[in-house]
Amino acid sequence: MNRRAFLQSTGAVALAQAIDAQTANTAITSSVMIWTLKGPFEQRLEVASQAGVESVELVSEHINWTDAQIRDMKKLAQSLHLKMDTILAQSDWKHRPVSMVKPEDREGFLADVRQAIVFAQKLEIPQIILMSGDDVPGRTHEEQYASMLESVKRAGDLAAKANLTLIIEPLNNKVDHKGVFLSTCGEGLKLVKESQNPHVKLLFDIYHEQVQVGNVIRTMREAAPHVAVFHIADNPGRNDPGTGEMNYENIYKAIASFGYKGYVTMEYLPIGDQTASLTRATRSMRATLPPQSV
Repeated sequence: MNRRAFLQSTGAVALAQAIDAQTANTAITSSVMIWTLKGPFEQRLEVASQAGVESVELVSEHINWTDAQIRDMKKLAQSLHLKMDTILAQSDWKHRPVSMVKPEDREGFLADVRQAIVFAQKLEIPQIILMSGDDVPGRTHEEQYASMLESVKRAGDLAAKANLTLIIEPLNNKVDHKGVFLSTCGEGLKLVKESQNPHVKLLFDIYHEQVQVGNVIRTMREAAPHVAVFHIADNPGRNDPGTGEMNYENIYKAIASFGYKGYVTMEYLPIGDQTASLTRATRSMRATLPPQSV
């Protein structure tokens, strides 16, 4: 089903045309992390398209796809006017020896990066997410950070050869990812800078940073030149922006003030109908982040 036929079947043509016109020359690409939506993968793509999103992020949905399935999914996404912008390198990273902070796991980590590069090239995806791994008992923070930096430097060399971008994602260790090593965007930014590689950027998850530290706009301002993706969700609950304590209108205004050019990705758990929720969130973001000259 192509995008126009799908939208006509749902009575959403006018909305899609308005969003298409609004985003035609934007420097910011709207995206959604596909795991947050329900249903088969094809249905989730249709929901994203109907909501006016321009792109989608994958985690490990692609990991067992054959070349024929890759072609089919690319064709479906293109028919819905969707790009695919990001995949995760280390699938199931909590349970496999692919940590960045353990030197003994480095070869497994780099093997995952190489595999992710192959998938990214086949799917025409420009970015690959890296996770630090969990804190290792008995090892100092400095030892683990040094291992993480060496891991990202070596992975960055692989990304540079493939002309892809690695994005480092800090996660909160207070609520959602107990035990994770890299838990603040401040340290994530330090890692990106010290990698000294233009193919290494930061994934700034605003929800995780709010849970872990707070003061997100101040940290965003410092990090923005090194950010490739902002992830969006409210706190508490990781639900729709505007349902919790965070003032997303001010956050979006701050992003606009930075002159940011990159992805703003919804990664929240929708309350109620997921299509209506994602449509509201996308329209609200676009109302505050107007088209900019690329």
